[in-house]
Amino acid sequence: MDAEQIGQVRRFNRLVTQRVGALEQSYLRRGRPLGEARLIFETRAEGAELRALRNRLGLDSGYLSRLLRSLEAQGLVTVEGQSADRRRRRVRLTSEGRAELAAYDRLSDELAASMLVPLSAEERGRLLAAMAEIERLIRAAAIEIRVVLPNSAAARRCIAAYFQELAARFEGGFNPSEGDPAPEQEMTLPNGFFVLARIDNRPVGCGGLRRIDQRVGEIKRMWTAPEGAAKASRAGSYASWKRSRATPGSRRCGSTRTACSSRRRPCTGGTGIAKSPVTTTIPMRTIGSRKTSSRPPDPT
Repeated sequence: MDAEQIGQVRRFNRLVTQRVGALEQSYLRRGRPLGEARLIFETRAEGAELRALRNRLGLDSGYLSRLLRSLEAQGLVTVEGQSADRRRRRVRLTSEGRAELAAYDRLSDELAASMLVPLSAEERGRLLAAMAEIERLIRAAAIEIRVVLPNSAAARRCIAAYFQELAARFEGGFNPSEGDPAPEQEMTLPNGFFVLARIDNRPVGCGGLRRIDQRVGEIKRMWTAPEGAAKASRAGSYASWKRSRATPGSRRCGSTRTACSSRRRPCTGGTGIAKSPVTTTIPMRTIGSRKTSSRPPDPT
């Protein structure tokens, strides 16, 4: 990596951390550091599972426990075991914690406004557009793409969401049994593989590859979650396949830039998935991305 590029990223990080007050012991003048304030924000009024907080914030268990103990001592949160599974614990804000959350929301709005007020309307637009692009690229860089078993719980949830979205797009719904089948064994090594895209350990996209012969494979069950975070996964997960050439007899689909097999129904475009189930044929060769794992399939 170029040293000048590394230096620019570090300068940007220093500017942002100083400007938002991340270096202050009392973030937004509420008497606690940013880590505790962020934990209050992520817990929100409805509460959150401890495991979800750990994954979302990327914190190790020990540090998260120390943050929670501090907030408990301040009377801002409670940590409770769930009746169905005592190993699963849920964090909830107390009434004092909800008051702190409201204060942080108000002060965070004021901080954001302080960055925009000094600028002209044109400058604000440029800054917001740059922020959106930075957020998209940082999220894309954080995507982890891993080969998993297609019958794993996470894979089944993604495939079910894929079928649900197809059913919502077609006027008469969509019956998976009437489409082109993709048996699980055909998307399991060595016959093919199935990948999940994760952000913050949360599945946000999936796709399978089924081997046709030694040189050609078919992409199946290509799906990305509709929420904003998955817009980044669309670029990251599809990057594994986009680099490959379409096989002879296939055509390019302008809306999704997918090589659509001429044997299938035409793709009518859209975001997330095609409006018609599309099979994409690509050469069988090493397929990867920036963070594609080379480990054996993950059973989860």
